[in-house]
Amino acid sequence: MPNPVFASLPTSIFQHMTVLAQKHEAINLGQGFPDQDGPLSLREVAAKQLLDGPNQYPPSKGMAVLRQAVSAHAAQFYGLTYDPEDEVVITSGGTEAITGALMAMAGVGDEVVMIEPTYDSYRPMAEAAGAVVKAVKLAAPGWRLTEEALRAAITQKTRAILINSPHNPAGRAFSREELEALARAVSGTDIVVVCDEVYEHLVYDGAAHIPLATLPGLRGRCLKIGSAGKIFSLTGWKVGWVCGPRELVSVVTKAHQFITFTTSPALQAGVAYGLMHEMDYPLQLARRLQTNRDILAARLTKLGFDVQPCEGTYFLTAGISKLTNEKDFAFCERLIREAGVALIPLSAFFKSGTPDTFVRFAFCKQQALIEQSLERLEKYFKK
Repeated sequence: MPNPVFASLPTSIFQHMTVLAQKHEAINLGQGFPDQDGPLSLREVAAKQLLDGPNQYPPSKGMAVLRQAVSAHAAQFYGLTYDPEDEVVITSGGTEAITGALMAMAGVGDEVVMIEPTYDSYRPMAEAAGAVVKAVKLAAPGWRLTEEALRAAITQKTRAILINSPHNPAGRAFSREELEALARAVSGTDIVVVCDEVYEHLVYDGAAHIPLATLPGLRGRCLKIGSAGKIFSLTGWKVGWVCGPRELVSVVTKAHQFITFTTSPALQAGVAYGLMHEMDYPLQLARRLQTNRDILAARLTKLGFDVQPCEGTYFLTAGISKLTNEKDFAFCERLIREAGVALIPLSAFFKSGTPDTFVRFAFCKQQALIEQSLERLEKYFKK
């Protein structure tokens, strides 16, 4: 018999909407990946490494040059000190980093607390490891995290909390007050916090990303996850990492060695170069995407969408109750067929399937494509 965790999963919402978008030649604002590649210099370094070699297995924990660059990045931007020798492990993307962290921290019968709306890979990976998922459900407007909700989800069986900030799909960047609430909730426990921070450099309006590990007393229980794909708009490279205290990272490293073992040395070399020499790129990207967000938010509001605050990531969420009595899934299918624009229903990120009156827009595209999408929506809703 197949593993019931995966056998019971429906077709991915991204696959469903993408296939429908292709059929109807719709502009796809559903899938969250940029439509332009990142810096040429990284690609040149990777290409040279690919040609010159070696192209054999690099160390399972990652090439020294990249582990050192990741460590230096954490120190430069956040004042966090990680020993590149045994407090950093390189993974094949952020998803593998999360999978390895969950497998390392929780097993059969253990509980993992997650924040809903929840990125789609989190729950099945924890459940496949035998863990039980307890959800803290955020609510609109605001999608705010509270100490009360966290404490209600934590039990004596809780081994880990997985927090995603900046948050996909809600677009939140949790405030210091919210992170302090989480810190109080785990105080006096041995709970590990897995911190998915892959959008760390995509925070808007002059705000700064706050890693949970920077709060007093939290470094020793946090596994900080990063992604070169998000930093440098090279999502197909699938290079990520986990930083944390050596006693936790050592277990993640053991899980990683049996998931992918290692990651392309050429791509690791390119990412190392980027972290050392091209950090202006994500800062410029954040400014460009903020402009896209502002254009999108203003014109969607005029159309009657209930636009929610977007403080980071590629994504903006908006309520549809003023536009339709349909549920979000049917609304998204109709927009693809009739307006030529593909979105993602937010209900797909809640186990309960509710709330079902919000949709997610991905604005990590060229400004001209965002404007073209809005023109299609404006024309459609004027009918």
